[in-house]
Formats: sequence, C-alpha cells, structure tokens
Amino acid sequence: MEGFSYVDIFATKHIEYLLVIGFLLFFIPFWKLLNRPAKAILEVAEKVVPTISEWFRLPEGRYYHLGHSWAVPAGNQQTVKVGIDDFAQKLVGKISGVEIPAVGSALRQGDKGWSLKVDSKAMNMLSPVGGKVVAINEEVLRSPNVLNRNPYDSWLMEIEAPKFSVEKRQLLSGGLARRWMEEVKESLMSRMNYNLGLVYQDGGELVDGMARHLDREKWDEIVKNYFLVAEG
Repeated sequence: MEGFSYVDIFATKHIEYLLVIGFLLFFIPFWKLLNRPAKAILEVAEKVVPTISEWFRLPEGRYYHLGHSWAVPAGNQQTVKVGIDDFAQKLVGKISGVEIPAVGSALRQGDKGWSLKVDSKAMNMLSPVGGKVVAINEEVLRSPNVLNRNPYDSWLMEIEAPKFSVEKRQLLSGGLARRWMEEVKESLMSRMNYNLGLVYQDGGELVDGMARHLDREKWDEIVKNYFLVAEG
C-alpha cells in the first residue's frame, strides 16, 4: 500500500538494548576508575592500622615513662636498670652515639637522664627514676646500635633508687602501658596521614628512623611531643 511504511520494532528494540549494554560496558569501568583512589586509601588504612599495632614492642614486666624510657628492678631488688623503649629507637632510627652520666651521678625522676646522637642531631631523654648511678652499660657506649637491635636487653644505667616504690606510681605498666602506647600510635597515625611516603617504603612496610631525615624544626617538634623535652 502506497504511503504505508513498515517499522520493525524488534530491530529497534535490539538497537536500544545494544546501546544500553554499550553504555554499561563503558560506564562500569569508568565508575571503577573514578572510585579507585578512595578504595586505595581504604586499603592503605586497613593495612596501616594492624601494621602499626604490631610495630612497637612493649614487653611486660617493665615500668614505662611517658618520655619513652623504661625501668625494671635488678635481680638484687636494690637497684633499677633503665633504658629506651622500642618506639624511641624506631622513631629516630640508627643511633650513632650515647651520652650517659658517670657512675656516682645523681638523677631525679623526670629530669634529663642521657642523650642519644642520631647523625648530626642530638636528643635528650628523661630518666624514669631518681637516684645514684651505680653502673653504666659499657657495651652501649662502644656499640650504640645495640639499642636498635634490642632496646629492652640493652640497658643504659643501673641506678640505686631508694624511692622507686613511690616513683613507680608515676610510671605505666600492664594494661595502662598498652593503652598509652595505643594513644601514641594514633598520634603517629595522624602525622602519617599527611605524607605516607615519610614512613612507608615499597610494599607498605614501615620505615625505621622515620624522623631522622626531618629538618631541625620538625625534629624539635617530634622530640618535644613524644619525648617531652623542649630541645632536641
């Protein structure tokens, strides 16, 4: 019949379906691409949290000072050995030198106890207890990097601490120490979020000595915030 045109609706629908499928094939990869950064950040966050939690060791049986030193009664129960914790050595990295008071020196809890040298920088640390120095660890003076290998076996000084039974109340142990370290980890996490490259290497592993390459101003800030001393 003249003037009559035939339209195949099935063919038309087929074309529409192809267009829809084509759009989806394009849109889905594009949507994934757009959302990949957010997913990547989530994956990094999930990886960072357990890694940090496992990174710092905090053995039982020791008393911890908020300036990241520790104290433990010696076998004779008359003296106390002191040293640095795992957080301290991992934050600053390879320790190149240690300055320890001479035998006979008097210390007060919370005052300067010793200094660590890291490259051209120095960092004072606070004594966890007060008393008289009766022995120093000569091995640490000869090979300060033993503090990096095992900070809890590498004590710095042995102190005659007659007030330790009272002073240990100002220190943390057990569950309190673990909760404190969790807070320290969270604080470090907030700093890491600004530049993960400072503390992560290829493969997502934490880098020992993340603070050693900081400029002087940021180094002093780290020392003040984490080791509770005004100057590095």
